[in-house]
This record gives sequence, structure tokens and C-alpha cells, in this order.
Amino acid sequence: MISPFEFILLLLASFRLAHLVVFDQIMAPLRNPFHQITTETLSDGTVASYLEVKGSGVRKFIGELIACYWCTGIWTAAFLYFGFIIYPTVFLPIVIIFAIAGCGSVIEAVVQKVIQL
Repeated sequence: MISPFEFILLLLASFRLAHLVVFDQIMAPLRNPFHQITTETLSDGTVASYLEVKGSGVRKFIGELIACYWCTGIWTAAFLYFGFIIYPTVFLPIVIIFAIAGCGSVIEAVVQKVIQL
């Protein structure tokens, strides 16, 4: 069983790792084999971008998985949790780093909202 503090660490770490995989530009080279961004100009002149999953079979499955924040969140949470339980010496620093980054992301989002007010 994990403590409430460890749960919060894992929660923040999972949030940040899932966001990194699904949204962050630094991971785009890993997503490119599975995703294609299609851009079209709408009748009102605005430009819309759509994500399309490439391929079929396993390629499509992975593309769908890493396009969905909720799906990726489950797998990143499982990866971090089981790694933390089975190899705590290796995973504790990883979890702490991602948790700190996750907390920083939340703080930055709050600051951006306050600035917009």
C-alpha cells in the first residue's frame, strides 16, 4: 500500500508524463510515425488543424493510444506505479522529477489564468 504522499507524487508524475507523451513538442518525433496533422482553411477564413491516426493494426492502435490523453494517462499511471512498487530505487527519482514538473505545470496554468483576468 502506498501512502497519501506517494499517491500525490504518482498522481502529479502521471499527469506530467501523459501530457509529455500526448501534447509536448519535444515528443513530436515519437508521435510522427503514428500521427498526421491535416490543416484546412474554413469558409470563414479560419484555419483548423486535425489529427489523423496513420496506418492500421498495431500502428493504428499505438496512434490511437497516444492521441488520447485519458488512454495514455492510464498506461503512464500503471507504468509509474508498478515501477515505483517493483523498483523503488530506480523509479522514486523519476516519479519525483515528473511530480515536480507536474506541479510546475499546474502552477503555470493558474498563473496564466490569473494574468488573463
